[in-house]
Amino acid sequence: MTELAVGTKKGLFLLDDGDPGGSFRIGARAFPGEPVDFTVRDRRSGRLFATVTSPFYGPKIFFCDGDPGGEWTQAAGVSLPEGCGQALERIWVIAPGEAEGTLYAGGDPGVLFESADDGASWTVNEGLWSQPSRPDWQPGGGGLCLHSICPWPGDPDRLAVAISAAGIWLSDDRGRTWRRGNRGLSPEYVPEEAREDEDTPRCVHHVERAPGRPERLFMQFHGGVYRSDDAGESWSDVGAGGLPSRFGFPLAVDPADSDSAYLIPLVADSDRTMPEGRVRVWVTRDAGVSWSPLGDGLPAEHAYLTVLRQAFCRAGAGDELGLFFGATSGELFGSADAGASWRSLAHRLPPIYSVTAA
Repeated sequence: MTELAVGTKKGLFLLDDGDPGGSFRIGARAFPGEPVDFTVRDRRSGRLFATVTSPFYGPKIFFCDGDPGGEWTQAAGVSLPEGCGQALERIWVIAPGEAEGTLYAGGDPGVLFESADDGASWTVNEGLWSQPSRPDWQPGGGGLCLHSICPWPGDPDRLAVAISAAGIWLSDDRGRTWRRGNRGLSPEYVPEEAREDEDTPRCVHHVERAPGRPERLFMQFHGGVYRSDDAGESWSDVGAGGLPSRFGFPLAVDPADSDSAYLIPLVADSDRTMPEGRVRVWVTRDAGVSWSPLGDGLPAEHAYLTVLRQAFCRAGAGDELGLFFGATSGELFGSADAGASWRSLAHRLPPIYSVTAA
């Protein structure tokens, strides 16, 4: 059975298919009327998490060990250092770490939280927060958001995170120290003479690690698609092989094939809709040399949907790879055959912010 946790503008929805390949149904709803930016279930503990941004109390992390339609517990410690002069704007993502009981959460302004007790309490990662270059970091269009967290399978010491627009940051000592990983990224939105400057803002949109080959990462950049084969130290442009645009947010990688990655391109930063009004997911099976569209069963005309950064996910691997994405129109789509065919899973949900599978 596949469970989808869907964060929306008006609450969290849990959907399941009962049997693999069956029809999806809404099994539970939580935080009705409140914006749930991200939600995910930790497969290790079974604990379900939701990040909720209240217009009155700001962003909080909640967790639930039982009925998601029942009582939730607010996690402790989700706040910036006292006296820092900044406000916590949003929690963008939560990701399980490799050490037992460890989780990470990324937020705005470019903050990494970490938990060692299965998400019950959190602290700010001091190494990243105290980076000397932090005063020069610039926000992207969605804020100064830490939106991608990539642990290294089997090695709790190694971690990569991405911040819009402060670029890629790498750690080899569980986050005590950090270094940049921006070599090769060309920010076309700044003058050419400034593109080689290490401090020039790198507006990374999304990063995913290939589980079967952890030194490989794929990136959707603001104006390009990139791949790294040296754990994020350097990057090569792989977005020239047939993609309809160089702009987008969502990204997924097949755990069974480190050469296979999936994107959902959008027209441009000024028109964040589907190219040609056709809903398609694009796939590479040769590590980015070429890209092909997948759209059997998806709307093929006059479909100007927007899919946000966290609203695309995967489950399984290989020929049985499940792919799922939601749009700000409230439509939810899924594929059970690695994108070969698609079907509608839900209609008329509130605008969808995130989709994760368990």
